Order: sequence, then structure tokens, then C-alpha cells
Amino acid sequence: MNHGPTISVPHLHTERLTLREYRVEDFDLFADHLSHPESSAHLGSADRETAWRIFSSHAGLWLLHGAGWWSIVDRQSGQLVGSMGAFFRGESTVMEMGWNTYRAFWGKGIANEAAAAVLHHAFEVRREPKVRALIASGNESSRRVAERLGMTYEMETTLNGTRIDSYMRERT
Repeated sequence: MNHGPTISVPHLHTERLTLREYRVEDFDLFADHLSHPESSAHLGSADRETAWRIFSSHAGLWLLHGAGWWSIVDRQSGQLVGSMGAFFRGESTVMEMGWNTYRAFWGKGIANEAAAAVLHHAFEVRREPKVRALIASGNESSRRVAERLGMTYEMETTLNGTRIDSYMRERT
């Protein structure tokens, strides 16, 4: 049975992590993350049905734009530890990055490590001229990740009615 086009999501590897395509078995942790008040404090929580739509759209971005979201896996334990995206929002021509580390793995540098690998992929493999990160106002841990990546504050904007700070870095 044909289930549609086959896409190839590149696997990225760091010292501790593998970034790979979303898999159905990743959904429970993804949905748990989006439903928890602490982990969804900056952009709002989602019930399972909404989480499935988000999860599916993240995966589907690869078909539409050849860029999208990865699951982040700890190479040593095989545990799913978060998700990482490099994607295009709507018809934008500027690649956007986003990251989520699951609560049990906060404070371990996972977002920094995954985001650095994705930024390298965006600039060196895809040859993107610039990359943006939209970060909810007050999300200090994500702001620090962006700054460690060499991103600088660009402007304030809104996303789904929420005040968002835009950070940008250009390829050098």
C-alpha cells in the first residue's frame, strides 16, 4: 500500500545527541510536554488533540519546505529528550528555529547543543542567508540559547496574540 511520498529527513549528530525525524512513538512525550503548565508557560498549553495537530504539522513541514522539526534523542540512553526545528513559517523566506527540551532534561545544555547543530546545518549545508528565533517575552532560558548561538535581538512582534521577541543571525 502506498502511503504517499517518501521524504528524507537528515539526521544530525552531536557528541551527545541525535536529531532525527518524528516518529509516532514520540507523540506521548511531545503531548505531555505541551500539556504541562510549567513547560508550556510561555506559549500556552495544548490538549492531546491540539498536540497531535502540532506534531503532525511539524512533521509535514518537511514535505512542504524540505525543512521542519526533529526529535532529539540522547545517543547513549536512546531517550527522547526534546524537539528541535528549522523551518519556514507560512510563506516566509527566512528560516526560523525553535527548540523544546522536555522537563526531565532541563538544565543539561541539550537545547544549546541541538540548536548549534541545526544552525550549522542551516548555514553550512542549506546555505540559508539568515536564521530567526521567535522567543516569548520572559523566556530567559530560550533567550540565553539564542544569544549563545550569536543571535541578536531584532524586534518585538506578536505570534498568535502573544508578545514575541525576534532574534536573528546572518551567515558569515
